[in-house]
Amino acid sequence: MSVLFFLKSSLTSPLTSPIKSFLITLTTGLAALTLAAAVQAQTAKPQVVLLATGGTIAGAGASAANSATYQAAKVPVDKLIAGVPELAGVAQVRGEQVFQIASESFTNDHLLTLGKRVAALVKQPDVDGIVITHGTDTLEETAYFLNLTVRTDKPIVVVGSMRPSTALSADGTLNLLNAVTTAADKSSRGKGVLVVMNDEIHTGRDVSKTVNIKTEAFKSPWGPLGMVVEGKTYWFRAPAKRHTSDSEFDIEQISALPQVDIVYGSGNASDTAYRAFAAKGAKAIVHAGTGNGSVAGPVVPALRELRAQGLQIVRSARVVGGGFVLRNAEQPDDQYDWVVAHDLNPQKARILTMVALAKGADSKALQRMFMEY
Repeated sequence: MSVLFFLKSSLTSPLTSPIKSFLITLTTGLAALTLAAAVQAQTAKPQVVLLATGGTIAGAGASAANSATYQAAKVPVDKLIAGVPELAGVAQVRGEQVFQIASESFTNDHLLTLGKRVAALVKQPDVDGIVITHGTDTLEETAYFLNLTVRTDKPIVVVGSMRPSTALSADGTLNLLNAVTTAADKSSRGKGVLVVMNDEIHTGRDVSKTVNIKTEAFKSPWGPLGMVVEGKTYWFRAPAKRHTSDSEFDIEQISALPQVDIVYGSGNASDTAYRAFAAKGAKAIVHAGTGNGSVAGPVVPALRELRAQGLQIVRSARVVGGGFVLRNAEQPDDQYDWVVAHDLNPQKARILTMVALAKGADSKALQRMFMEY
């Protein structure tokens, strides 16, 4: 029998007035303490902010059989949260609708808006972690941008889904639960921006979308950092490159991002696209080359000419699955004053180049950044 129950029972028995008055006061006080303890237990849960931007995780198809044919960015953030009641057992989750778009439509302005909102939120003492729902097409680019520019050790987790919520075997609800679990876990601190998909935890620096029709679409060439299994995170490695709180970049100091374009290398290559982007105002061009960032003979003179005009030339590789571009191995980069993207794919090389140029980096600084980040 609890003390509170005993005291309440005593009030019904014959007692002198002073004793009864004392017991009433004591009972009221204990009830208030019990309520306060319950409130404290609730508020003791980690507080996670869910920033919704649209994408497949907020998509809807015409029928449950539609897993690849659907409209993205249809479900608002409050319904996303309500659709996963298990979130309440993990953290106190509140949501904000930042955008409601398919991620292929993400622009540099969207990156800046989202980054500045994340930076503002992580400064608040009542925010323990951030989860960002995002379309998968450019999810890796946004994750890497935040990894470079938001200075915090609080967990920032980007999550999406390969199937809309209306589909059979939809993956979004479990992905979202795992993302909140990761963001709420103190062991996630200091690991940079994370991407949680298909039970795996990846660093936003490494991960890429490698297939467009399966739930195990996101892979890292050097492997995931860990996994989420039945509501618990398991870690196996940590990021080796600079990120977030150790970054020299700061979203609060970036007001605009310069134009950086990607040109895809292939057989029968010409210099047409490179010159066209330069004419349209590009400040740098990422060459998505074959093999070791190879540059076809007819293209080399154009790239040397554009570099002489002040454009930065970054050699990346279009290959999927691992490896990196070696400096001076395929082209005399020192002689041409070109930069190699190391192991970053073309789309991530574009992100780092934009951020670096916004800070005023020259070719030497840019090359250092590609090795460090």
